[in-house]
Amino acid sequence: MSSTPDETDAANETEVRIRRAPKYPAFMIVGGGIGAIVTFVLTALFPVDPKVGFAALFGYFALYGVTGGVLVGALLALLFDRVLLRRARPATVVTELTDPDLAEEERLQEERWAAEDAAADSAAAAQAQTQAAPAQPAAQPAPVAEPAPVAEPAPVAEPVEAPAAPAADPDAETPKPGTPAV
Repeated sequence: MSSTPDETDAANETEVRIRRAPKYPAFMIVGGGIGAIVTFVLTALFPVDPKVGFAALFGYFALYGVTGGVLVGALLALLFDRVLLRRARPATVVTELTDPDLAEEERLQEERWAAEDAAADSAAAAQAQTQAAPAQPAAQPAPVAEPAPVAEPAPVAEPVEAPAAPAADPDAETPKPGTPAV
């Protein structure tokens, strides 16, 4: 099986489209930063309530400013992506193997895979033939042996109770806390 150089070159060429794409995380981070700066400037332009303070007011409005900035950055990235998609241009990619040993290894690997596939196919065909063969009559079941007699369990000794501690005399005086016992 020989192939001409033209056939080999045609097999290694692929048509692709080349385009630039924006990095969405970068747009979103820059948008959040710009939103924080705009929030800071707008908070500084208006008078601050002395009960609340500038830092608390800025922190509260920064929640909205940063979120809005991230959203605007993401929308700009989407817009740039659509514009750059229209500017995509076709190109041809040629794959060349410069190492002849590598090409030989790939050829050998493909031959091994083909051999494994053929072996798997023949094994599946053999299994299908054995399943299609008529079933053999069932063998006679083996005789069941009678169970051995069960021994009686050993008697269990009843637990012995320990003698109870003598009861305290209810008429005896109890010492008051803090007094030594006699």
